[in-house]
Amino acid sequence: MRGAKSAKWVAIAAVVALGATACGGGGDNGSSGSGKGNGVVSVEIGEPQNSLVPTNTYETEGGQVINALFTGLTELDANNKVVNAMAQSIETKDNKVWTIKLKPGYTFHNGEKVTAQSFIDAWNYGANQTNAQQTNPLFSHIQGYSDLNPGEGKKPSTDKMSGLKAVGDDTLQVTLTAPFAAFPAQLSFTAFVPLPQVFFKDPKGFGEAPIGNGPFKMQGKFQHNEAINTTKYDKYPGASNIQPKGVDFKIYSNLDTAYKDLVAGNLDIQLVVPNSGLPTYKKDLPGRTIDQPDSAVGYIGFPIKYNKAFQNADLRKAISMAIDRKTIADKVFLGARTPADDYVSPIVDGYRKGACGDACTLNVAKAKELYKKSGGLPGNKLEIGYNADGGHKEWVEAVANQLQQNLGLQVTAKPFEQFQTILNDLDAKKYQGAFRMAWSMDYPDMEDYLRPVFSKDAIANGSNYSGYVNDQFEKLLAQGDKAPTHEEAVKTYQQADDVLLKDLPYIPVYFYTLNSGYSDKVKSMKVAGNHLILWDSVKLS
Repeated sequence: MRGAKSAKWVAIAAVVALGATACGGGGDNGSSGSGKGNGVVSVEIGEPQNSLVPTNTYETEGGQVINALFTGLTELDANNKVVNAMAQSIETKDNKVWTIKLKPGYTFHNGEKVTAQSFIDAWNYGANQTNAQQTNPLFSHIQGYSDLNPGEGKKPSTDKMSGLKAVGDDTLQVTLTAPFAAFPAQLSFTAFVPLPQVFFKDPKGFGEAPIGNGPFKMQGKFQHNEAINTTKYDKYPGASNIQPKGVDFKIYSNLDTAYKDLVAGNLDIQLVVPNSGLPTYKKDLPGRTIDQPDSAVGYIGFPIKYNKAFQNADLRKAISMAIDRKTIADKVFLGARTPADDYVSPIVDGYRKGACGDACTLNVAKAKELYKKSGGLPGNKLEIGYNADGGHKEWVEAVANQLQQNLGLQVTAKPFEQFQTILNDLDAKKYQGAFRMAWSMDYPDMEDYLRPVFSKDAIANGSNYSGYVNDQFEKLLAQGDKAPTHEEAVKTYQQADDVLLKDLPYIPVYFYTLNSGYSDKVKSMKVAGNHLILWDSVKLS
């Protein structure tokens, strides 16, 4: 998931803007302490890039809200294992044809029953190129996807994927174009939730006040740049396991402001403690912090396709070798990050320690040699764009200083006020400097670190802001998808990863650690590796 705490496709999903901070919103929720308040908890998020349509939400800010409003077929637990959510069972004999039985009792917040058709209609909408949904490529494994995506300038001949079939109200049969063992894991991503019939009458209006099937329902409309308020849905099958009576998502434009609110008791949950809070957060929030390995990877990206200055691989490698990752992790982030040595997070099967090799190791002499060999940048000038609402100023400026010192470049760190701003400019090919980006997994599979960020399809519908295309990479991705076992798939995906590590369309800089805090209104809580709060784990004081 690209990240407004992630990247485009944490980032998603994300793409990890990991952090945005405060203009506040939501009003007084009584978050000042134990036994006080009305049972509503407040959560810091940044302004979502789009309205709250699940298939058009591919960043962590909107994704956090979708997670509270909707329930999909599977989800991640606190150990990052894929478990059934609304699915009662998911069965297959060949990893190609999947039969999914639904649990009974689920309704949308308007009372409509959730059926197999609710999922089929939602997925067909998301997969149809006419609707231009950001998560469109995630449906590409389903048979009939190509019929809904004939290409630019062409109109789909149908609005239904042939691989989707309802066998009564409670059974969904999905046929893929080829075996894909990670399909149940993929279903845990929020793009695969169901939609009620009212959505299709007015998708735009729905996005401002979505009607989901999850533990919380909207209370009023999306108050842009202020708040998204929800209240507990009492008819939710798992309602008895949900303690909060509502969630107010407070939209901040500055992480530091949010942290001050958290310490003062005016905010209940902040998933990303800003750099300014790292030296003192355990003292500021005694017994109320979360520190755990995270799925996100932070990058410096290059618009290879759109700016010829970045098209030489030796240039990109030179910049990578001139970055002191250990200093960034230890000094800037005070140990709250670790140096990246792969495109894949260490918490995901398939990660290989040291996979990036020399390219991700500081070597100033070699970096200078490669930079000279590449022909360098015009005027020896480099600009690195970043979103100012995510706590990235310090580390991007540190990278800029290192590149100035180690390569003799004139480097400018260019702030964009919000993550959605730089995402929109990258989407429109308007911004052509280097850029800060990150990726947080949509689902726990190595494939999710490759296809959504670096595939050819991800240029139009994903987080491939680089415009990177490599035929060998595409071939290996396809082979990995069709592998008969997870173990064989991982081996092939690792070969695709090696192609990326040679080309370096993005430079891996650091792996995230999740450092979160909560107020004394919350007794305990857990967060899955995809940055989503597990609401049945949130216990109030």
